[in-house]
Amino acid sequence: MSDEEIEALRGFVEELVVFPLPEAATGGIGAKLQRQLQFWQQGKPPNVMFRYLDNIQQWIDDAVKDGRFEAITCEHSVNEVYIRPQWRQQLKTILNIHSSLYRTCKNQLETHTSENPLRDRLYLPLLHRYEQNMLAKFSRVVVTTDEDEAQMRGFDPKAEILLIPNGVDLETFPYRTADPGGHSLVFVGGLDYYINIDAVCFFTLEVLPRLQEKYPDVTLTLVGSKPSPEVQALAQRPGVTVTGRVPAVAEYLHQATVAVIPMRTGFGMKFKTLESLAAGVPVVASDRGLEGLAVDEPGMSLRALRANTVDEYVSAIARLFEDGQLRAALSRNGRALIEENYTWEILGARYEQAISS
Repeated sequence: MSDEEIEALRGFVEELVVFPLPEAATGGIGAKLQRQLQFWQQGKPPNVMFRYLDNIQQWIDDAVKDGRFEAITCEHSVNEVYIRPQWRQQLKTILNIHSSLYRTCKNQLETHTSENPLRDRLYLPLLHRYEQNMLAKFSRVVVTTDEDEAQMRGFDPKAEILLIPNGVDLETFPYRTADPGGHSLVFVGGLDYYINIDAVCFFTLEVLPRLQEKYPDVTLTLVGSKPSPEVQALAQRPGVTVTGRVPAVAEYLHQATVAVIPMRTGFGMKFKTLESLAAGVPVVASDRGLEGLAVDEPGMSLRALRANTVDEYVSAIARLFEDGQLRAALSRNGRALIEENYTWEILGARYEQAISS
């Protein structure tokens, strides 16, 4: 977090304690093997133990001992490691799961999108054990999609699982005032995250050239912080712009004819999808990009177009380029979906009940 974000957060809490992140793990093959051995022995993934600090554990232990909390909420594996199983007997401990690590790893192996298939095949049963054990520590578990709810119930049928989706700040993502028309595409997301890197590389290298054959003036803008070297290299291709971090994402969404969300892996409800729908931009997305959202089921208003193959992306995007009425319908329906179901005011009330009841 930036200093500005930390200061803004102070206005919402009684006490804010900030601990510096540990230094990045170093060492060669020997150090990596040591971390993997610890995973086998301790049941905690290396990226979880990397963030574990004794001074944070001591601070939390002391605070619980002193009875300072009625409830503790945790953001999945980022900080679940600090929660002790016995605490659920004296206070509510709530785990927020954005997506299952096991399901994501399994999907990457199945779709051949894993960065390290050998490592992930070794990790898969360990991740299954890790998440199963993790659930047992908490009073309640909050998930964002029905798919993750089913996965968590598979891990522990007795666990108390609540489905509360992600949401959008409608002031930050206002509805667009006009359809810009044209042939402009936008993708929004952190461009240092390997799942997003895979998505934009796939789309730029495999889908975009096909679209450029039909629409020579088509453009693709990749909006997101810390673009990786692979993403930066995409800016050398015709029609592609890589922005890096921008002050207002909504402005780039409003300028686009279509928002593309070509995720091939990664589970959970995607903020990028919710934000695009809120901004009124017609969306073409994969199954992974639309997880948890009812957008194209029979008997309902169409809210987004679904695509998973190169041909499906080309067809769906061309359909929107050619049909202004369809763009307008998706824009209205997508925004209405967000207003009715996915604002933080609606979801915050449900989460508050999950903590207090």
